[in-house]
Amino acid sequence: MSSYSADIKRITTNTLQEMKRQGTKIAMLTAYDFSLAKLVDRAGIDIILVGDSASNVMAGNETTLPITLDQMIYHAASVIRAVQRALVVVDLPFGSYQGDSLEALRSAIRIMKESGAHAVKLEGGAEIQESVQRILSAGIPVMGHLGLTPQSIYKFGTYTVRAKEEAEAAKLLSDAKLLQELGCFSIVLEKIPSQLAKKVSDSLYVPTIGIGAGSQTDGQVLVLQDMLGINKEFSPRFLRRYADLHQIITDAVGNYVKDVKAVDFPNEKEQY
Repeated sequence: MSSYSADIKRITTNTLQEMKRQGTKIAMLTAYDFSLAKLVDRAGIDIILVGDSASNVMAGNETTLPITLDQMIYHAASVIRAVQRALVVVDLPFGSYQGDSLEALRSAIRIMKESGAHAVKLEGGAEIQESVQRILSAGIPVMGHLGLTPQSIYKFGTYTVRAKEEAEAAKLLSDAKLLQELGCFSIVLEKIPSQLAKKVSDSLYVPTIGIGAGSQTDGQVLVLQDMLGINKEFSPRFLRRYADLHQIITDAVGNYVKDVKAVDFPNEKEQY
């Protein structure tokens, strides 16, 4: 396997396509604020997704639907100020692109101009074709998103694996090829059977990024707070926790409270 991206000073959409050609896997994580984005970028991540999952992670909403375009721009601008290497992709939130391609273009332009982001991501296939075309016509890079599309959760009624049936799997493959033909530089495949994800990935020349889609996609993405173990309530099969910050932070805060109550903090060396 190649390590093509290791010495790249700035990841671009072209970098990602070259990574696919060379067989280098793409690492992608979410981030929503300056401090964590800076750490993630310095650790060598290829793509930072300013996801509409901020609705859940940062605001405590049950779904991604409530977050607004203004809020997405706020989070994206915070991330952009921290990043020197990674490609920053921003989700277009629910209601900012579905059914009105001109509104989609206006939304994408606002994100690019007001946050400084590098690309946008949209959920869906043929049904959002006009929106994708409009945005691409303005020179704005677009990442697609197929499979489980959280903005459509009330339509699906469940977060279970998508495209297990033949008809839905065939539509997903068709949608992936359409998005590539339209000009999308990459496609996220969420919570679909691993063999279907492999078939889609092998059928495309643009890279695929999987989440709950097995190891045969061209890259992987996770929500940062999930993989750091801050969020303990969310435990799907595809999630690997690389730290237990929930316990570390809880213990640290508890020790701080104890020291304050005992007048042990601040001590003489911590005063002026």
